[in-house]
Amino acid sequence: MQKYSEEKIQIELKNINQQLESQQQWQIVEGKLTKIFKFKSFIRAFGWMSQIAIWAEKLNHHPEWFNVYNKVEVKLTTHDVGGISELDFKLAEKMELFLK
Repeated sequence: MQKYSEEKIQIELKNINQQLESQQQWQIVEGKLTKIFKFKSFIRAFGWMSQIAIWAEKLNHHPEWFNVYNKVEVKLTTHDVGGISELDFKLAEKMELFLK
């Protein structure tokens, strides 16, 4: 596993954001792949987090996240490589998939 270059990060960021509205896009904030998800209720937010937790275990890649009521703030980085890697984008893709 390798840390992505800035160029590779921008390419992957463009790909993951391609189908998302501007206010729902992933961003790079302080060197982390970041997004705030909003749900209809706390139960929906927590249910989504539970589904993602299973995938995080399968990928052996665990998100930094924070939940308040219907919002989940996610920050992804790969500590083993000291930055953003393929694992971060894989987990971000799973997060988007489980929104539908």
